[in-house]
This record gives sequence, structure tokens and C-alpha cells, in this order.
Amino acid sequence: MEEFQQDPETGKRGSAFRIALRWLSEALETVVPAVLIALLINLFLAQATRVYGQSMEPNLHSDQRLVVEKLSYNFHEPRRGDIVVLQVSQARSGLLIKRVVGLAGEKVEIKDGRVYINEQPLEEPYISQQPQRDMRATVVPPKHVFVLGDNRGFSNDSRSFGPVPLDNIVGRAWFSYWPLDEIGFVE
Repeated sequence: MEEFQQDPETGKRGSAFRIALRWLSEALETVVPAVLIALLINLFLAQATRVYGQSMEPNLHSDQRLVVEKLSYNFHEPRRGDIVVLQVSQARSGLLIKRVVGLAGEKVEIKDGRVYINEQPLEEPYISQQPQRDMRATVVPPKHVFVLGDNRGFSNDSRSFGPVPLDNIVGRAWFSYWPLDEIGFVE
């Protein structure tokens, strides 16, 4: 036997099915826009990511959670010193976090434990140890950047895979939100 309840809006009796249908409709009106907004934010504005490994120590640590903003590079190219999230190649799905040190058209080399840009030593207050191995000069091609990890002894970076196409950059590491003692803007 079907149970009937009075509809509070119309004062008429309705079936449990109609009440459930109205509840489902109201829920969908709330959930669908929220999911669409979240997807749009993730696709175009920002996304959360997690640091894996020690290649960016002492500045970023394994399991640290970051917000990656995707908007600014629509208006300008990455700048030296930016920490970027990138794909090494479009074929691989894993993301890496590295610091931009060389820009398009610049000659990058490492000698005697120092990074040189166009034969001028690069000031790098963010690293704790100098590179252990030298690297012969490389000119960064147009629409590319040269990236290095801050922990040079434990980093898979442009020394291994070469300059990175700008199209492979997901965004700029912007804000750390976990762990709580690491909350703040990424530098």
C-alpha cells in the first residue's frame, strides 16, 4: 500500500515517490553546479598537488601539499626563480616540481659548483648545496625554460631531460597548505 503525505507547499496529498523525486531534483540543482565549478577551477585556475621526494629541499618537503595556480602564465612566461609544476613529457603522467633558472635564449652552464647564466654566476640563496657535477653550456630554445631542483644532489631536472617546453608547465607553485607549520606562500 502506497503511503501518502501532504505536500507542504500545495497542501495536497502526494506520493512518497513524488516527494523523493523533488528531493532528488533539489539535490541535483545544488550538486551539479558545485561539481562544475570545482572542475572549472581545477582546469583553469588552480589545483592541489603533493610534493614527492627530496629534490626541492630545503624549501619544499616530501608530502607537503601545495596549491598550483594556473592563471598567471596566460599573461606572462615563467620568470627566473619561479617554482613550477611540470610534466617532463606529454607522454608521462607524473608531475615534477622544479625551479626555473634559465629562460629562452639564455646560455646555462654549471662549472665549479656554480650555475652560470650567460657566463654570469647566478645568485641562488634558496639552495643548501652547490651542484656536485659540471654541465656544459646549453642554450635554452625559444618557448622553453631550464629547471633545476633546489636539492641539486637529489634532483631529476633539466640536467637529465633538457629544457622544458612551456606547454609542459602546469602552473606555478603558489601556496603551501599542509602540514600546518608550513602554511604560507611558496618562495
